[in-house]
Amino acid sequence: MSTDRPDSADNSPRDPDNPDNPSSTKDAKGPEGSGNPRGSKNPKEPRGTKEPKGSRGPKNPDREAAEAILPLVGGAANVASVTHCMTRMRLDLADHSLVQDEPLKALPQVMGVVEDDTYQIVLGPGKVARITPEFESLLRAAKSADPTGATAAARDTTAATSLTGAASPTGADVTTGSDVTTGADITAGTAGTRSTADELAAEGAAIRAARKQKNATPVKLLLRRVANIFVPLIPALIGCGIVAGINGLLTNAGWLPSLTPALTAVASGFMSLIAVFVGLNTAREFGGTPVLGGAAAAVIVFPGVADVSAFGEKLAPGQGGVLGALFAALLAVYVEKGCRRIVPTALDVLVTPTVTVLVAGLVTLFGLMYVCGELATGIGQLANWLLQHGGAVAGFVLGGLFLPLVMLGLHQALIPIHTTLIEQDGYTVLLPILAMAGAGQVGAAAAIYLRLHRNTSVRKTIRSALPAGFLGVGEPLIYGVSLPLGRPFITACVGGAFGGGVVGLFYQLGTSVGSTAIGPSGWALFPLLKGNHGLGAVAAIYALGLAAGYAVGFLATYFFGFSKQMLADLNAAPESEPAAGRPTTEPEPAAGPDPAPGAAPSPTAGPRPGGEPRPGGEPAPNPASATSADPPGSLV
Repeated sequence: MSTDRPDSADNSPRDPDNPDNPSSTKDAKGPEGSGNPRGSKNPKEPRGTKEPKGSRGPKNPDREAAEAILPLVGGAANVASVTHCMTRMRLDLADHSLVQDEPLKALPQVMGVVEDDTYQIVLGPGKVARITPEFESLLRAAKSADPTGATAAARDTTAATSLTGAASPTGADVTTGSDVTTGADITAGTAGTRSTADELAAEGAAIRAARKQKNATPVKLLLRRVANIFVPLIPALIGCGIVAGINGLLTNAGWLPSLTPALTAVASGFMSLIAVFVGLNTAREFGGTPVLGGAAAAVIVFPGVADVSAFGEKLAPGQGGVLGALFAALLAVYVEKGCRRIVPTALDVLVTPTVTVLVAGLVTLFGLMYVCGELATGIGQLANWLLQHGGAVAGFVLGGLFLPLVMLGLHQALIPIHTTLIEQDGYTVLLPILAMAGAGQVGAAAAIYLRLHRNTSVRKTIRSALPAGFLGVGEPLIYGVSLPLGRPFITACVGGAFGGGVVGLFYQLGTSVGSTAIGPSGWALFPLLKGNHGLGAVAAIYALGLAAGYAVGFLATYFFGFSKQMLADLNAAPESEPAAGRPTTEPEPAAGPDPAPGAAPSPTAGPRPGGEPRPGGEPAPNPASATSADPPGSLV
């Protein structure tokens, strides 16, 4: 909303105590507190504050959510680009210190935030696809109205300040992970109280920041760029996977035989051309011309490659798959950049595209398709061998180590593997096992909720994050609860290991459980399940794995997730919350001599743990005061 000041001098702000102030909130000729001179029903709107035409229609909650988010991420001038995946809106920000992290997480539509190479706002499945276009619309409107971004930045900063009451550094500190080890900055402005949930959030932010800095190695940055190639393909993989599942049900039941061929075409069309989309995204990610990358990758799926021989063997359309497409497009990018450097400007438009497509295409046909085809086949055989022979042990290891892989940034290497398996077999057998890691987190969170029965702040965080956890969005639970606590994160991984072991055991017994797409997990994965048996059997095994993950994660965390000292600290009642029915202050005691060293403090000399004084004013003993020098998040 514009904040332009009106032209009229009568509307300029003045001292409200001045009786001559014409803009006083009390007007003898108008409604009290209306601020409208002479009680006008239709006062003249200040310039730039009129509502757009047609804005008086029904409210759009997605638009309102986008409008609430924008000022809290630094305004339109601070957002360089925006994309989204299945659950998160990903923002490329110019200055991360402008983000107000805590107010952003307090919005009802926001399930959590994750800072990686982009700033990721977790909105949940479905919701993110509605809020992101509204957010993009706001960005376009702001940048077209103010191309320099200066006014927009100032306006959004003012709006953010009005929302939070002050330009608090809390969000910046949490985002950057600075000054969070003591929790002092996080709890500033709360009358000296310390909120355990805020301390855990600060600890999680510090871990995120440290992980981000540690993971900024060349190999991990490369893996992150590879992941960026496949993430935009996830919505199409999910849509086509669900259509394929529906088509399978109709085919097995013998229903609508005239419709099933059409559904087959809809479900298979994207997968038959996925190499082209991988080529487009690869060229875009590495700084080339997207269509040239797509042209190089399109060679792989061209039916005419069946007439070409390489290494003494006939090629097959699609051989090499997404891995061949990735390397073909990457080669095209480097050829194109080389041509740009040496080809004269007058000939660039003709020579560069021709040389790029020719060189990349020939290398793809006579080298990459065969090599990548062998590599893709080896990946599929390795995955099947691992589960056939390893069974429960392999599932246990994969389910238990997935979250540590995420913390190390190595999980992104699995994305092209998943896609390769889907391209070869129609589903990936790895994703349902890895999804059990989220089940362990949910079980652990339930145990933490019961164990910390007096910690209302952490329990509130868990209540808000659990629904997303059941749907496979685990970041709010991981970074807000289990990881800062330390031991509960380990016990949650144990729960995921047992869930993965159950799924792996059934694979070894002859029933494979796979997913036709990547992205969702938890309950959201049920519509995408597929295997070598009927959907009922496959879904039952997956549900059994989830139940095992929930149960073991809960039991391991409940009995082994906390030390006695951790429970004492985390269940200590907040200092500023007096017991129900007790006065918040007490009369000052009569003046007397200073207490001897070691004597019990007077009731007013310090906080009363839990607010419950003993008869006579002596404070009740507490094994771990809420003012302990070490925040609960450090007890790992």
